[in-house]
Amino acid sequence: MIIHGHKVKGNVIDFETRCTHYNKEIDRIAIKFYCCDTYYPCFECHEEHGCDNPKVWPKELFNHKAILCGGCGNELTINEYYTCNSTCPTCRASFNPGCQLHKKYYFEE
Repeated sequence: MIIHGHKVKGNVIDFETRCTHYNKEIDRIAIKFYCCDTYYPCFECHEEHGCDNPKVWPKELFNHKAILCGGCGNELTINEYYTCNSTCPTCRASFNPGCQLHKKYYFEE
């Protein structure tokens, strides 16, 4: 699905990047997977439709844009995402703070 000009793969169910796994009002980000340079709504979507070679973003690349706000299409760097307090700095849409619990699937710790 094309969302705000970006291809988002997986079980996407709407234009704010929600998927069949995570579909609450605040579930509105997609994460670009380092291994395949492709946006997915969640790690489960990547497991089902991804590259079969998951790799997390290394810390030295946390200045790269890898988070897509489903509310407005703003791309955040990983560092920006970590410091945005679960709110898009552009459109002020809320992100699910629970996503931080899954960071090991996306980013080096």
